[in-house]
Amino acid sequence: MAYNLSFARKVYKNAEMGHWIKMCMQCGVCSGSCPLGPLGAWEFGPREIFQRVRAGKEEEILGSGAMWMCTSCYNCIVRCPRGLPITHIVHGLARYAVETGKVKPTQPTARFATKVFWNNIVKTGRVGEAALSMHLYFIDGIGTGISNVLEMKDVALGMLKSKRLNPIPFRGKIKGYDGFKKMLDKAFELEKK
Repeated sequence: MAYNLSFARKVYKNAEMGHWIKMCMQCGVCSGSCPLGPLGAWEFGPREIFQRVRAGKEEEILGSGAMWMCTSCYNCIVRCPRGLPITHIVHGLARYAVETGKVKPTQPTARFATKVFWNNIVKTGRVGEAALSMHLYFIDGIGTGISNVLEMKDVALGMLKSKRLNPIPFRGKIKGYDGFKKMLDKAFELEKK
């Protein structure tokens, strides 16, 4: 892949920790260390993401679901021979994709992270699995939601039986929610600067 550093320069400047991509020597240890790699969950592993950034593949990268698959296990960071903050770079690219408006509206993992999960936490300060699942299942409307619920009913019943899912949503906010909300407001304020 030939280098076209126009996109890379944007990433270096605008994506959190994006400038570290310059240090990647393309050894592939990060992709080989990722628990999702053998499952085929990544469209591109971290090494391939960095390679495509350097090659100027802006639409391909920012519109992909690759960055949204990171589970933040940090295996890649621990094993990187150059000590790159790979997890942070990948999350920075995901955030940059949102800021540029290039995330595909149908990208399920991006929709989950930017809408469902985040909104669930902001409302109460915690994640309620039942409410989170229901919001995710019904994100595309009632018909799709019912289909999703029926498809996952056996999993849900198994989780209920093993007491891994609480069907009663959390009531109320966490203790100290006002302080949590002030912290979020301050973070949003600092982010705008």
